[in-house]
Amino acid sequence: MTDTDRIDAYHAHVYFRDTREREAAARVRDQLAARFHVQLGHWHERPVGPHPLPMYQVAFAPEEFDRIVPWLMLNRAGLTILLHPETGEDMEDHRDRSMWLGERLELDLSVLEAAAESA
Repeated sequence: MTDTDRIDAYHAHVYFRDTREREAAARVRDQLAARFHVQLGHWHERPVGPHPLPMYQVAFAPEEFDRIVPWLMLNRAGLTILLHPETGEDMEDHRDRSMWLGERLELDLSVLEAAAESA
């Protein structure tokens, strides 16, 4: 069994497909920044890393999980969101330890495999 004290943070990846969804993602982003202690990542206007769609990342501390995740469940505006812990094991965190709000997307895990092999 893995102890949860290995979780340094959580990431939420908020995906969007088009202008309408990007506008919804911007509203979600603004509300997250106003309501919670989060670190907002850059907008990625095309797929990056293992992520199959444009997105931005939201990082937050483990003690914020029980406030932020329920809020995202109720206020994701129909967007797809990937949530995963940060333990230092990127492949496992994205592949095995993640949860989806909305549609489950196929990640490009080859990117994480290549990074693990070069480490």
